[in-house]
Amino acid sequence: MAALKKRYPDCSFTGIGGNRMLEEGLHSLVSMDRLAMNGFVDPIKRLPELVRILRLLVRTFTENPPRVFVGVDFNVFNLLLERMLKRRDIPTVHYVSPSVYAWRRRRVQRISRSADMLLTLYPFEPALYEAVPVEAVFVGHPLADQIALDAGGEEATRRARATLGVNADARCIAILPGSRMSEVRLLADIFLGAAAIVARELPMCVFVVPCLRPEIAAWLDAILGKYPGLQVVTYAGDARLALTACEGALIKSGTGTLEAMLLGRPMVVSYKLGELTYQLIRRLLRTRFIALPNILAGEELVPELLQHAATPEALAEKMLAQLDKARREPEYLARFADLHRQLSKGADERAADAVARWLHVDREVDRQDGS
Repeated sequence: MAALKKRYPDCSFTGIGGNRMLEEGLHSLVSMDRLAMNGFVDPIKRLPELVRILRLLVRTFTENPPRVFVGVDFNVFNLLLERMLKRRDIPTVHYVSPSVYAWRRRRVQRISRSADMLLTLYPFEPALYEAVPVEAVFVGHPLADQIALDAGGEEATRRARATLGVNADARCIAILPGSRMSEVRLLADIFLGAAAIVARELPMCVFVVPCLRPEIAAWLDAILGKYPGLQVVTYAGDARLALTACEGALIKSGTGTLEAMLLGRPMVVSYKLGELTYQLIRRLLRTRFIALPNILAGEELVPELLQHAATPEALAEKMLAQLDKARREPEYLARFADLHRQLSKGADERAADAVARWLHVDREVDRQDGS
């Protein structure tokens, strides 16, 4: 939005968005809170409200057609909305690509029926859409632009540790079991068990755990009694501070692995699901890896220990090996920096350029029509 306003100072934005979009001047038709939901059950319970919001948006944009509609993530809802708008000859852009590289690759057909253009975060994604009639444009990852190449350097680490009250000379490992309570219940105890084993090999090691929600902090406090003597620092906030302060991380698969890579932190990646869900997902997966650094590199840069393989002993062994590898092989972390550069492309500006092509076409038509 900010980049588009630089190109078109008189442009306006209408839709649904959060506080940062409101600050950029969005006229929000309904509160973003009405679209906030988790899991599979919540959307089903709130289906009537979602249908009402969908109808409101279709009616609004049919009566006052935008030059272009940009749907940001929220894939099921936005792809349905985009398909309905596309049928009304409204140009549609979807930002970002769903994870079709991992599973459900047939979704590319559905996406092409909804979006005229797709903006992707990763360089390998446009090739996945070559066989369908949608223009897929790699714009880069905004996170790679936000995190400078030296953001994980010594001075940043020192400041992060001072904020957390961690000694500058201590060994420090981040523990990131997830931001949802369901993820924390499945992984935190295993990660702490691994931490206890690592602590026996690295005396005076401090473990830092971000707690995005108060219930996560309370749950961790309750189970830490199982690990007397383990030095654990918890704080209210996201993962960036812990990853900046640490020298390595035990981390749940997800965007956190990308953030760790961008900060140049060796990591061990894990994931655990309920057994039935795991068996189902395992049969649907179409990728060799689940950790984003490995997917981007096309090889196993960082260890992945999933489901039954994710034992405290195995996690600890891999974590110690990663710390040693990072110390002995400087070129190992240089691979992370190479991937960082591949993703840092000025995503906001490139996305604005892609969207502006639709605005430019419309303006040319307007001038030819005398409007």
